[in-house]
Amino acid sequence: MNQFANLLQTPHSGYHWDGSSSRFFEGWYYRVTLPDWGQTFGFMYSIEDPIGGQPHTGGAAQILGPEDGYLCRTFPDVEQFWASPTSLALGHWGKTDLAIPAQYLDPATFDNHIHQGYQATATLNQGKISDPATGDYCHWRYEIQPIYGWASRDAPEQSTAGWLSSFQIFEPGWQILMAHGWATGWIEWKGQRYEFTNAPAYGEKNWGRSFPQKWFWLNCNSFDNEPDLALTAGGGRRGVLWWMESAALIGIHYQGQFYEFVPWNAEVRWQIQPWGDWQMQARNAEYEVELISTTNQPGTLLRAPTEQGLIFICRDTMQGKLTLELRSRRGGTAKTILKADSSLCGLEVGGEPWDEAWTAQAKLPWIS
Repeated sequence: MNQFANLLQTPHSGYHWDGSSSRFFEGWYYRVTLPDWGQTFGFMYSIEDPIGGQPHTGGAAQILGPEDGYLCRTFPDVEQFWASPTSLALGHWGKTDLAIPAQYLDPATFDNHIHQGYQATATLNQGKISDPATGDYCHWRYEIQPIYGWASRDAPEQSTAGWLSSFQIFEPGWQILMAHGWATGWIEWKGQRYEFTNAPAYGEKNWGRSFPQKWFWLNCNSFDNEPDLALTAGGGRRGVLWWMESAALIGIHYQGQFYEFVPWNAEVRWQIQPWGDWQMQARNAEYEVELISTTNQPGTLLRAPTEQGLIFICRDTMQGKLTLELRSRRGGTAKTILKADSSLCGLEVGGEPWDEAWTAQAKLPWIS
């Protein structure tokens, strides 16, 4: 039995690299929100050109911390990276006193022997990195109880980009690994220790051999008075075989049900400013949703894999304000199912150009 298997496993949970020498990246994102502090931690792990010996070969761990603080550590040795091809499990060792191949370790052994690095599964996120120039550091270890993957409760898990994402058609691929879960553990960040029990947690990934041209993203699973609610929305210009297309989606998990708005079942519209204002609307035959999110924070520049390697090309904040309204269209009259607010929404814009607002819509021709 796979030691990393769990009952809630989405498609694309495993590592995608096939051993080829062509350009390749894979990235993973773990988030935990701490409502008692009004803060969020985002952990971003990536690997590029794992065959080794290429101009952009290497891995990294980035952390977006309290008050949008930032910490990054690179791991040039791809031989010290490991990942499971069949389930969500990965890690990268930097400084260690172990003389064995990189692999999953029980958490206590990892703490004792891995001095720089991380390991993560569907139920664990653990690591330690530091900046030798400043002495800033982060040390973390928390267990995860998954609640929602990318489907209604007890329904089969879905590919975020639909069944075609199993083929090399869309670049890059994108998969929500866990739309909502509960995290219990601790994080030490630049001298302060945060201990938490049942804090909202989230996970996603992307991968491919080409890189997104431009994108935006909204994510929140810490709403006022709505513990069983999770939102992920985003869009971008992506490669589809030999052309580029604009696509976007909105996914909502609420009280056991998954409300999915994607180009093959809905009309999705967006108006995204270069920074500060994200608005989306979507409707299908049964439901409609509106998202309005803003921030007055300057955001933090983060690195992302590109054709030129891992460079600063996106801006994030975890301090976004969000209003979400979900309505039923059944019976010919819109009726509000849910209206919810948060001040802990994750917001991002990336790629280029972002010199003016991006207003567009995506739908298939038979959506009326």
